[in-house]
Amino acid sequence: MPYAAITYRVRPGHEDEIAEIFAAFQRVDTPEFGAEGGTPSGRLLGTGVFVKDDVMVRVIHYEGDFAAVGRHMAGQQGVHQLEERLAPFLAERRDTSTAEGFQEYFRNALMRSVSQLTIDTHPTRT
Repeated sequence: MPYAAITYRVRPGHEDEIAEIFAAFQRVDTPEFGAEGGTPSGRLLGTGVFVKDDVMVRVIHYEGDFAAVGRHMAGQQGVHQLEERLAPFLAERRDTSTAEGFQEYFRNALMRSVSQLTIDTHPTRT
């Protein structure tokens, strides 16, 4: 079950405001998501958000097709509310008001994964 990390450049000194925004986040309506045709293609297992100085990272634990994660999140009202509240604290403006704009940012902000280790891949696991 992979992880993905999305980066945000934020204005430094606003960690508390950003934490408040995420504390009030309206979770997705369902953790299950589908492919473009509606066929089930995965589910969200968890997320975490980290912020320090001018960098915020959202870590997403999921199973299935990552492109479908972006499509699923783009259709969530709570995500758009969060994006609106977060906008004043972003160092770089971006348009996430449409599903297409959100998906483009989601793709472009994806960090390169260099290592993902789990108990399932541990060499002592039998």
